[in-house]
Amino acid sequence: MRHNVLASAIAGLVAVAGLGSAQAGEGMWVPQQLPEIAGPLKKAGLKLSPKQLANLTGDPMAAVVSLGGCTASFVSPQGLVVTNHHCAYGAIQLNSTPDKNLMKDGFNAAMQGDEVSAGPNARIYALDSIQDVTEHVRAVVAAAPDALARTVALENIEKQLIAGCEQEAGYRCRLYSFSGGNVYRLFRNLEIRDVRLVYAPPGSVGNYGGEIDNWMWPRHTGDFSFYRAYVGKSGKPAAYSPDNVPYQPKHWLTLADKALGEGDFVMVAGYPGRTARYALAEEFDETSNWTYPAIGGHYKDLVAMVQTAGKSNPDIAVKYASTVRSWQNVMKNYDGQLQGFKRIDAAEKKQAEETAVLAWLKKQGPAGAPALAAHQSLLAINQAASVNRERDLVFSQLRSTGTLGAATQLYRLSIERAKPDADREQGYQERDLPTFEGGMRQMERRYVPAMDRELQAYWLRQYIKLPASQHLPALDKWLGGNNESAIKRALDKLAKTRLGNTDERLRLMTADRSMLEKSKDPAMQFAVALMPTALQLEKEGKTRAGEALVARPVYLQAVADYKKSQGQFVYPDANSSLRITFGNVMGYTRTDGSKQVPFTRLEEVAAKATGADPFDAPQALLDAIAAKNYGGLADKRLGTVPVNFLSDLDITGGNSGSPVLDARGKLVGLAFDGNWESVSSNWVFDPAMTRMIAVDQRYMRWIMQEVYPAPQLLREMGVAGKN
Repeated sequence: MRHNVLASAIAGLVAVAGLGSAQAGEGMWVPQQLPEIAGPLKKAGLKLSPKQLANLTGDPMAAVVSLGGCTASFVSPQGLVVTNHHCAYGAIQLNSTPDKNLMKDGFNAAMQGDEVSAGPNARIYALDSIQDVTEHVRAVVAAAPDALARTVALENIEKQLIAGCEQEAGYRCRLYSFSGGNVYRLFRNLEIRDVRLVYAPPGSVGNYGGEIDNWMWPRHTGDFSFYRAYVGKSGKPAAYSPDNVPYQPKHWLTLADKALGEGDFVMVAGYPGRTARYALAEEFDETSNWTYPAIGGHYKDLVAMVQTAGKSNPDIAVKYASTVRSWQNVMKNYDGQLQGFKRIDAAEKKQAEETAVLAWLKKQGPAGAPALAAHQSLLAINQAASVNRERDLVFSQLRSTGTLGAATQLYRLSIERAKPDADREQGYQERDLPTFEGGMRQMERRYVPAMDRELQAYWLRQYIKLPASQHLPALDKWLGGNNESAIKRALDKLAKTRLGNTDERLRLMTADRSMLEKSKDPAMQFAVALMPTALQLEKEGKTRAGEALVARPVYLQAVADYKKSQGQFVYPDANSSLRITFGNVMGYTRTDGSKQVPFTRLEEVAAKATGADPFDAPQALLDAIAAKNYGGLADKRLGTVPVNFLSDLDITGGNSGSPVLDARGKLVGLAFDGNWESVSSNWVFDPAMTRMIAVDQRYMRWIMQEVYPAPQLLREMGVAGKN
């Protein structure tokens, strides 16, 4: 599930199953709903008490952590954390060079002293508490006099709540909106800031099949890696230091001692990013007809550019590897969603659902009028935002590219630093500066001047293609023309920037606004020239958001009421907060009638091997398979070691690395992907086809025993020598 959606989806409500009888499979349940679904959990096969799962600081839920974009879990009392290889890929790339390429060769720290920093911005967030603040937040928003003021009021109360929540050092808090603004909850997490890479298998294991196999089934990928959490000697979170010690969690997961099989209960606890199953039909149409095709098309162009440049420049190939992989995943995900939308006729389904709600509201007479008006208001808001969608996409990408992105951030920081901390934009407050500095530092590992120039040229060319009505006067003035000659002049000028130098970026973090406005650096001059335009567009966006703060909660509450009137149950769309999903191990039948079995086998890895990337399986792996050296990990029903497995669980991006637990809360695998037919489930869930793909813990152990040995980690997890 490796995708970062460029445009934020709408967080709302979606309906499933009969009221009071939620079913396995569909549903990303918030912890507060677990008592309501105790019956279905037991029916699906859960052996633990649902009350135990509802205890977020107990076993096993306290072991589940967020990486701020992926999920992970503690698996030892010494702070050992397991997640996906692709979730650790940024850290692996940051520690790679052309001469010492960990992405290709893997990494295995023999001792804790050999573990390396996962990067200045690597974080582990361990949930401490959840507080419902709905009444307070909604009252503040309702008291605001107009649309822009509503957005500002929400931002201010969010900053106030977070400031109060973070008074005790070492914690990071976040306000989550559920159901379009009908519910607000404040999450407090322990923020572990010293994260180190412990183990990553070679890329020919961790990324076996590459983009060819991404989102595909059958899969044979060893998508796992290990981090370790470190804290200061006091036990409190601290920045990286050689003197820090491993964090000792109160709870950690143990590997399953019972073989997982078809039909068995499984559940996932994790932090799914975004779903939009209750977006308006028009929002769905905008996404399927423009957003996905447009962004996917740009990413395909960018991937081709970087890969071509990387063939002749190994430095580019290494430094942009993580970026390229992210682009590839997004564009393939979007292609899969678009195919899925056609297969299930999603547009017609979304329209039919919305038509039914609107018809029901009309029958309510005066009681339905506010929701009908809210629906019309949302349509108007969306239409206003779409007028300049091409311009807004190109402008935002140009301003975030390489040195231009660094200059833009540094100049905005100087503007915000002149304000009291409580009045600054989020991302520029004192609490954000360590992460800001980390971004400035790690840019050197993901930046090559020649490639940066090509990326700037790409977005400038996209800009001059725009209709004159979508041009921005400030950008036109800075560019000084509307042709290739103007672009070349701009690029030649930008090539003289000093912001490619890490020391220069760090120096400018403390510069005041007037100093930067007098700067002769061409990248900074770009940032200064374009900032008034950027701030005006930001203000327009906040005004639209403030209008939606009134309309969306009203409409989504009406949708929920309609679903309940039909005897259905509702759960909130994913919004990166903690969720639980459950179901069973099972295969599926494709539209061509072919039956897909739920487990892949060790011998299939060898059968797929070609000796060339991405199917260049290590020789040690091929030799062990040929010798039937199963290391005591073979499943008697399969006659071999299972590699990956399917289940009908409901996950999305952000769930990557989530622990897959059995009926007793033991770790049986890690979620890492969905099948091709499931990628459209962010918008419309298809229970017949949607499947989660996980790497089996027995394959992880087999790799660590027979292929890329890490006996020290197996001992730490308490499984060394077990059959």
